[in-house]
Amino acid sequence: MISGLRQDRGQAFPIYVVMVAGLLFLAFAFFAVGQAAATRNGAQGAADSAALAAAQRAREELGPKLLAALTAPGGLDGIFKDGTFAAAAHDEAVSFAAKNHSDLSGWDPHPGRVGQFKFTVTVRTQYTVGKSVIPGTEQDHATAGATAVIELRCGLPPGTVSGNDPKPPPVTITCDGQDMPVDPLPKLEKIFTVKLVD
Repeated sequence: MISGLRQDRGQAFPIYVVMVAGLLFLAFAFFAVGQAAATRNGAQGAADSAALAAAQRAREELGPKLLAALTAPGGLDGIFKDGTFAAAAHDEAVSFAAKNHSDLSGWDPHPGRVGQFKFTVTVRTQYTVGKSVIPGTEQDHATAGATAVIELRCGLPPGTVSGNDPKPPPVTITCDGQDMPVDPLPKLEKIFTVKLVD
C-alpha cells in the first residue's frame, strides 16, 4: 500500500516539474512582451515630444515675421512659404528626441492645407528591449513616428487688402472670430495653434 503511494508520487513529480517550468516560461514571455511594449511606448513619447517641439520652435521663429506678412503678397496665408524656420525646428526636434533617449531618424517638414505647416518625425530609441526568453530582443530598438501641425488662427479683417496696397498695414487681425491689435503683438499662442495630428 505504502509502496503504491510512493510510486504515484514519483510519477506525479515530473508532471509537476513540467507544469512549473511551463508557467515560468509563460511568465517570462509575458514579461518580454511588457518590455517590448514599454520600449515602444518610450519611442512614441519621444516622437510626440520631438514633433511638438519642432512646431513650437517654428511658432517662435514665425512670430517676428508676422508684421511683415501683413503687407506681403498673400498676407498671412503666405507666412509659411518662407521655410527658413524649419532649420531651427529640426534642431529642436533632435534635442527633444535626445532628451527622451532617442535619435531622430526621419524628418519631413511640409505644408498642410492653407494656413498650416506640418512636421513629421521618426525616432529610434537609443536603448533596446533588453534580454528576455525571446531570442534577439537585446538588440531590438523601437521606432515610432508622429506629426505635429502649426496652424494660423488669424486672418486679415474683412475688406483689408494686403500685398501691394499702399495703405499702411491693418492695426488689427482677426483670430478665432475676434479682432486683435497687432501693436503690441499678441501672444503667439493666440495667433498660432500647435497640436499633434494623426
